[in-house]
Amino acid sequence: MGRKIHPLGFRLGVNQKHYSYWFAQTKDYPRFLKEDKEIRTLIEKSAQKIPELYSDFYLRGIAHIEIKRKTDLIDIEIYTGYPELLFEERINQLKRNIGEFLDFKKKDCKVQIILKNISQPFGEPRILAERIASQLESRVAFRRTMKKAIELGTKTNLNGIKIQIAGRLNGNEMARVEWAREGRVPLQTIRAPIHYWYHPAQTIYGVLGIKVWIFRDIESTI
Repeated sequence: MGRKIHPLGFRLGVNQKHYSYWFAQTKDYPRFLKEDKEIRTLIEKSAQKIPELYSDFYLRGIAHIEIKRKTDLIDIEIYTGYPELLFEERINQLKRNIGEFLDFKKKDCKVQIILKNISQPFGEPRILAERIASQLESRVAFRRTMKKAIELGTKTNLNGIKIQIAGRLNGNEMARVEWAREGRVPLQTIRAPIHYWYHPAQTIYGVLGIKVWIFRDIESTI
């Protein structure tokens, strides 16, 4: 029963919040929703690997993106553990790309992009899941990958971490599900601030699904 609901949607309004902040009329809501998705896609494509810094695995380094809309301004906050992946020239190019996509010349609107640094990037499930996917795509054994990811996660300030990988693990004919956990991860407790991310790994044997749950200290409810 508790496995069939999204961990973040389950806790919205309790200890999770939306990543888009705006109000829209009924007729404009689908357009704004589509624009937010395209903006996030543009940002993720712009965050490329820097080989001399991270030669061992592919990493975008983005934990999440918040979009706030005003009458004549779109404020985008990018939470990342590696600000150097989005340097100033790339940010300016990204602003131009978003402006062209949204056709701001007609709307007389501006884009503002702010980078916010995360001190412990491997305490974020999205960054950790991307690292696991990169290792699996490089044909590293999945048990070794999970063990290393848990070690990186436990070095941050968290109470528990759970990692699950599903698919044709190590190229086996039969697909299966393997998982590992360290500490407490109370998925059925609404007040427990669970941070979650799903990320697919494109391997030569097929797609592997990676899920990461991270549990931090219980915060005050809204």
